[in-house]
Amino acid sequence: MIAAIAVMIIGAYRGIKAIPLTILAAIVVIVTNGLPVWQSLSTTYAGGFGGVVASYFFIFISSAVYALIMEKTGCATAIGYKLVDWFGTKHVMLVSILFVSILTYGGVSVFVVIFATMPILFILFREAGLPRHAVIAPFAVGSSTYATTTLPGTPALTNVIPSQLLGTPMTAAPVFSIVLAIIMFVLCYLYCIQLEKKCKAKAELWTYPAGYDASVLEVDRTTLPGIGVAFAPIILLIAFIVGGSIFRSTFTFANDAALLTTLAMIFATLLCILLNIKNLSITSVKDIIGQGSLNGISAIVGLASVVAFGGVVSSSPAFQEIVTWVLGLDMSPYVKGAFSTAVFAGITGSSSGGVRIMLNAMGDYFMASGVNLEVLHRLVAVAAGTFDSLPHASGIFLVMAMMGLTHKEAYKHFFWITVIIPLIITVIGTVAAMVIWPV
Repeated sequence: MIAAIAVMIIGAYRGIKAIPLTILAAIVVIVTNGLPVWQSLSTTYAGGFGGVVASYFFIFISSAVYALIMEKTGCATAIGYKLVDWFGTKHVMLVSILFVSILTYGGVSVFVVIFATMPILFILFREAGLPRHAVIAPFAVGSSTYATTTLPGTPALTNVIPSQLLGTPMTAAPVFSIVLAIIMFVLCYLYCIQLEKKCKAKAELWTYPAGYDASVLEVDRTTLPGIGVAFAPIILLIAFIVGGSIFRSTFTFANDAALLTTLAMIFATLLCILLNIKNLSITSVKDIIGQGSLNGISAIVGLASVVAFGGVVSSSPAFQEIVTWVLGLDMSPYVKGAFSTAVFAGITGSSSGGVRIMLNAMGDYFMASGVNLEVLHRLVAVAAGTFDSLPHASGIFLVMAMMGLTHKEAYKHFFWITVIIPLIITVIGTVAAMVIWPV
């Protein structure tokens, strides 16, 4: 498995795409564990790939269409500019974090939010006179920390999967979750503030990526929708998920986290179209739905291939030894859940992949352990957002490419914000769980 992870990291650095890279890494696991090659690839890998597509197809399609309609109608841009009006460029880090966080918590995945936020972030940092590599810090905070793993009700897969496999609501342990989210936000914001000070002290200046067309940043703000119209779809989406989680006994469909999330995306999309109907044509809506669907398929392929690789890993004797070792550790189930999730997320380079693999392998143990399942749900989600952001994570390469940056220039920001700080929060949350909700 160590060799397979090395292949994943080296291959990712060399630009190999997700499917061939995960197949290559899977072959390393298959050969070194003495597994049947063709059966493992055609049944285990392909079956795992198809299982992810079947489970999350409509979530990815609906979220991608929603994100694109928010972008094309100008709602995302309007939110960004309004935050600038409210807070000014002197608070560029805070504005950027809030902008990305709102879209992320509002249902836009990291694979899509980069396209919606990059133009606004470039404007903000250009006006503030900060270097381009500094953009990574607030983007990482908003797209990959508290808004995707810690806040209750987030539609991110790291929150959906535990709901499905543990039977917990998507708003699991709300007070516990909000406290952890606040601590995480504060630590991340402090990092961003220190980064801004260091950049100014070094007199680093803004530069555009090579070949970037800066004319796309010029937007006529008079053509943008009002702030009420811009925020309305996000408010509906979050309210639908939170309301469904609270009234699960009344609305039985809300017990299916994937269905609840998909419906929330669809209704938010429809509201965005209705509120901006004057600026949309039937043709443009058809084109957005078509392109958004393709975007969703492209995004799910990366996750499916990573989880498929994880499926091959899970079938190996080495993995079974790790599971046996973890289950045999004389420690709290909360520690086992957080630790194993972080490890599996690191192996796969995917937070959602790590959660799914861990709960598939150890879910029955936790269900029978007597732990507070809602608290475990939140710990698992937070722990998934730690080692998932090691250098071989596919999302990091997408962000770096869009920003025109290299790992050498900017990965350190990802490391501190999406690995170290979430790891600190995981430890704090686990200790608190052991004290407040002992088994």
